[in-house]
Amino acid sequence: MPLALLALAIGAFGIGTTEFVVMGLLPEIAGDYGVSIPTAGLLVTGYAIGVVVGAPLMTVLGTRISRKTMLMLLMGLFTAGNLVSALAPSFGVMLAGRIVASLAHGAFFGIGSVVAAELVAPDRKAGAIATMFTGLTVANIVGVPLGTYIGQAVGWRTTFVAVAALGVVGLLGIARLVPALPRAEGARLRGELTAFRNPQVLLAMAMTVLGFGGVFAAITYIAPMMTNVAGYSDGAVTWLLVLFGVGMFLGNLLGGRFADRRLMPLLYTTLGGLAVVLAVFTLTAHDKVLAALTILLVGALGFATVPPLQKRVLDQAHGAPTLASAVNIGAFNLGNALAAWLGGTVISAGLGYTAPNWVGAALAAAALALALWSAALERRAPAAVTAAAGSTTAPAAAGASAAGSAPGLAHR
Repeated sequence: MPLALLALAIGAFGIGTTEFVVMGLLPEIAGDYGVSIPTAGLLVTGYAIGVVVGAPLMTVLGTRISRKTMLMLLMGLFTAGNLVSALAPSFGVMLAGRIVASLAHGAFFGIGSVVAAELVAPDRKAGAIATMFTGLTVANIVGVPLGTYIGQAVGWRTTFVAVAALGVVGLLGIARLVPALPRAEGARLRGELTAFRNPQVLLAMAMTVLGFGGVFAAITYIAPMMTNVAGYSDGAVTWLLVLFGVGMFLGNLLGGRFADRRLMPLLYTTLGGLAVVLAVFTLTAHDKVLAALTILLVGALGFATVPPLQKRVLDQAHGAPTLASAVNIGAFNLGNALAAWLGGTVISAGLGYTAPNWVGAALAAAALALALWSAALERRAPAAVTAAAGSTTAPAAAGASAAGSAPGLAHR
């Protein structure tokens, strides 16, 4: 794998850290600004909304410049947003800093996926995408726990300064290691929008929303589920999230390894397995050991879908992959927001802290159904082309036969 992927992975590590570390620092931030925990939770919601909006917006703005230059600008924006958060004198300013940083998220992963795929041979594209996303998975194993510890021990502002420093390292790495790839010929907004006319692109994005949404339906409420149902202490939740991060790391490697070989069978296996594991989680959540093992499996199966889904979008978008790739990253966050809302709804309805697992299982099963439908449409398309070719060949052959039987007319 090219060394340039390391620079992309560093940027992904910083983005992954800033996205999730705020969850562990909400009490400190809320106390510093004198706001409630639910109000502080807007830092999570605002970031997710910023990703969904920023993914297409920043990608469109970057269609007229090289992808390397755009990646550097995005890391600069990410760094600036985290510095604003670190120095914010009020909660409103910090929220604005979070939104600024989030605007870079979707476009960075979307454009980065395209660049990573272009740096390697066609049969290694998914592996290259997975290498970049390794930074995101490692962030959940190392960056988030370490950032939480620093924030609790020294102050949460120090954590955001450290994340901003990661942004600078990522920017310098991209400038030094990523080659100046030529901008795609005819890369214009109109051309990028044509990708969305392909039903397969839209189906892949719907699979992203539902499949990864299934993961977050359960993981969003992992703390109350593990403390109130499994019997873990509050302090143990951090290490359970690290275990989830380890599962994400392993799943990312699995997805990158096999997506280049058998992409759709991999999606059938991971989405089907995820639906089953989430359903079983309703039972295993009552036992500490089984709950921990299930969390590992949810992380592994959930993130094993990321490289194949991202590659599926790139493959189906053909000559206009950049915007579609970035929008698909936004789809992951849209799935997160949708699943978190649905999970909260069933808890509020009095169905218990394990009820979100059933929501997640249903979402993953729906994603599997879409994957099967997508494959069926793909198999039907070549058959339709063959049938159309046959229907045009027959009249042509008949015409040739008639001409052969009337040579005089043929010569005229």
